[in-house]
Amino acid sequence: MNASTAAVLERIFLTVLPLAAVVGVGFGYARRFRPDMDAVNRINLDVFVPALVFSVLSAHAIDFGRFSLLVLAGLLVILGSGALVYPLGRLLGVQARTLLPPMMFRNSGNLGLPVAVLAFGEQALPAAVVLFITTNMTHFSLGVSLLDRRAHPLALLKMPMILAGVAGLLWSASGVALPAAAATFVDMLGQVSIPLMLFALGVRMTSVDLSAWRIGLAGACLCPLLGVLVAWLASLVLPLGPELSRSLLLYGALPPAVMNFILAERFGQEPAQVASIVLMGNLASLLFIPLVLFFTL
Repeated sequence: MNASTAAVLERIFLTVLPLAAVVGVGFGYARRFRPDMDAVNRINLDVFVPALVFSVLSAHAIDFGRFSLLVLAGLLVILGSGALVYPLGRLLGVQARTLLPPMMFRNSGNLGLPVAVLAFGEQALPAAVVLFITTNMTHFSLGVSLLDRRAHPLALLKMPMILAGVAGLLWSASGVALPAAAATFVDMLGQVSIPLMLFALGVRMTSVDLSAWRIGLAGACLCPLLGVLVAWLASLVLPLGPELSRSLLLYGALPPAVMNFILAERFGQEPAQVASIVLMGNLASLLFIPLVLFFTL
């Protein structure tokens, strides 16, 4: 093993181990104390995550032309994954409304943000946040409409995360720097969100059963494989450049978002099967993410 390969493997280990450790702490704590995370998760989505989004976007001079291509690429990964997996639903014996959302909407928050920072450095955070916002906007519009056709797309405008994203982009475009005290305050709030997401993911894993393990295993493999395939094709077609291309490839390798299970439970769309896909997908990410990092670092 040469020095460069050893350095890459060390970087992968140092990236994945802290994430797995925080998830493991959440899992162990939940097995022991059974905490109710509903209020904590709501606070995170309403306060800490919007603060992170605003902090990252407002603190960087956003190249709107460059990041608009990344948004397009992210949409291609989302829609392309859905288009490719749709005909497989019948072969797997699962409803399209059960299979499509977990294959399309990735864990770009709980895992995507911390993995991007640990693997590529702080300079990769704006791209990860842009993909995170893209995922959430499509998840709470197209994704919810797949589960409930009566859902109103304008409900997106009420989401603190989306409002924070718009505010952050407008502030970035203004070219005005936030006052130091305000920037520190918002940054401190935002820094809470990532470890809390990982901890909550560990807690959530304790409530998932594996009765539908076959579809869970199939989904755990299909989600990153299709995502990386579409991300690779999109990076060939769109002039993203090396930095955004590797961010997109990492995004494609991410497992299904935990929100898929929460929404499936809410709308009664075979939550046991969706839960199995989400849990096994996040466990399988311990294999798929290091593989992708090996070829992108």
